[in-house]
Amino acid sequence: MSGHNKWSTIKHKKGAADAKRSKAFSKIVKEIQIAVKEAGPDPDANPRLRLAISNAKGVSMPKDNIIRAINKGKDKDASNFTEVNYEGYLANGIAVFVECTTDNIQRTVSNVRSIFNKFSGSLGKNGSLSFLFDRKGIFTIPKGELDSDEFELEMIDAGAEDIELNDDFFTVTTTMEDFGNMQKKLEEMNIEPENSLLERIPHETITLDIERSKKIMNVIEIFEEDDDIQNVFHNLEITDELIEEM
Repeated sequence: MSGHNKWSTIKHKKGAADAKRSKAFSKIVKEIQIAVKEAGPDPDANPRLRLAISNAKGVSMPKDNIIRAINKGKDKDASNFTEVNYEGYLANGIAVFVECTTDNIQRTVSNVRSIFNKFSGSLGKNGSLSFLFDRKGIFTIPKGELDSDEFELEMIDAGAEDIELNDDFFTVTTTMEDFGNMQKKLEEMNIEPENSLLERIPHETITLDIERSKKIMNVIEIFEEDDDIQNVFHNLEITDELIEEM
């Protein structure tokens, strides 16, 4: 399994089991509200909302919370969130792509710039790092009673680029264009993923020694703790040794 996919799976499992669950809830509530404002409250007619609800269930968000988030998204007086991305570099040339959802862009850019500056990094121009990453669909699916061979054939038929099994979880990777096809296929099979995301996967990664790698990952976690930041992507190589240390 690629280091980034393995780290995503481990981080998701850990997050579902500890205090980070509340942070996951907050991010998903924003995503639900944006989806509702974009295309209405009916998940059958709104693929983005359907995905957000699926991810909410994946982290065991109570049904009442999901309904409240949908209703808040319908409220014309509710906060209007804007999606904005920031790109920059940390020490040792590590590229970082930050996806945000905010109701105050000035606050968000100030916070993001502050983190880069505090840890010897620099905030760059939007679009400056896009060439370093590919957008891929990443689905984390519990193995459960699934027959591995049959499941893999179904996933390939739906456009899977890569399928890996680790710690009783399948990680299925698709192109961005096949993301929706994979969602539909899993729905047809009555399979509910633990997580379904469009992630930015680096074309190439940079390998650092364990101490410098840990420092970079600590900064990544500081980014992720900011309430306005939804996702953080980078091109640090995630080694097995680093995963054990983290």
